[in-house]
Amino acid sequence: MAKNNAVYSTMVRAGRITYFVDVLEAKNGKKYLSISESKLNNEQKKERVTLRVFSESIEPFRQAINDAVAAAGN
Repeated sequence: MAKNNAVYSTMVRAGRITYFVDVLEAKNGKKYLSISESKLNNEQKKERVTLRVFSESIEPFRQAINDAVAAAGN
């Protein structure tokens, strides 16, 4: 997902689902994390859901992800 305000961007393919993980910079200069899921629905149309995590919440969000990965045994 290439955007002109992207600081970092990567894509992860998982079967029929594609995840986009981006760090973007808002107009006010603050950075935020954007995680999007793109998949085909039953009518073969693309659906996209995006989660945005703003700078003040990134560290607690990262910790929650790390805890979830540890709980999953990976």
